Amino acid sequence: MPYRSNDDLPPSVARHLPSHAQDIFRAAFNNAFAAHADDPRQEEAAHRIAWAAVKRSYVKVGDDWVERR
Repeated sequence: MPYRSNDDLPPSVARHLPSHAQDIFRAAFNNAFAAHADDPRQEEAAHRIAWAAVKRSYVKVGDDWVERR
């Protein structure tokens, strides 16, 4: 199900990602969710795509996600 705001994101995402990374995740998830409407594993695919989008701009250092420079 698409997320209307960052407050709607799963705790595992909201708890760990900075606000901008949450924006990236939410936008990528919502776009992928719509694009994969015919896929029986639509939500799983959308999560994978959203995390890949986050990883293009952020990197995990220890327990923190930091913006790539």
